[in-house]
Amino acid sequence: IIGAAIRAEEVQIWTDIDGFHNNDPRVVDNTRSIAQLSFDEAAELAYFGAKILHPQTVLPVRNLEIPVRLKNTNLPEAEGTLISNRITGEGIKAIAAKDGITAIKIKSERMLLAHGFLKKIFEIFEKYETAIDMITTSEIAVSLTIDDNTYLTEITSELLKFAQVEVEENRSIVCLVGNNIIYHKTTPQIFQILQDVNVRMVAYGGSNNNISLLVNAEDKEHTLRSLNHYAFNPNSTLV
Repeated sequence: IIGAAIRAEEVQIWTDIDGFHNNDPRVVDNTRSIAQLSFDEAAELAYFGAKILHPQTVLPVRNLEIPVRLKNTNLPEAEGTLISNRITGEGIKAIAAKDGITAIKIKSERMLLAHGFLKKIFEIFEKYETAIDMITTSEIAVSLTIDDNTYLTEITSELLKFAQVEVEENRSIVCLVGNNIIYHKTTPQIFQILQDVNVRMVAYGGSNNNISLLVNAEDKEHTLRSLNHYAFNPNSTLV
């Protein structure tokens, strides 16, 4: 906010890690910091698990095109990460994960060829001020995820008035981020390397910069390591 108010040339955030890493260093060995991210890429990573930056932190400076640089207090010589409107590269740039996810499947024959059904669902979540992370639909069902179970009982009770409801807790979202990731020629191959992972939901195409996978919590670490080996190991091969 101060940087925006004074029209700063750059805003620097000094913390205990040298910028955004390309994967979760608590789970994956030998991760590396990312030199440059766009505001969109940084927002996706921040929302889906990267704790170094809150998703709303950069909003005051984004429209003013003021870059944000993340630096490490304990390693000031490290380059860190520069977040700006500049877009570089394509394909998978970073991977993050978000725990404590609940998946809700809403099924009703009345959804078929009906208008207003989704609005009815969204109004319930709006009523209880519960944000939705992922959503997929079919002809007669909607699957979505939330990360706040405060009003799960009340939400489920209202949904049951007009649909069948299945709730699955203890899930994780693994998010792959990069410019134009959904169009990159190597992206579809991620589903080959994850053929031994029970992927519960896929959000593909809602954003050009993000692919999200819902997995069981116990599969999160294996998923992160497998994707890391594929995306960032130049000698990796698919079997």
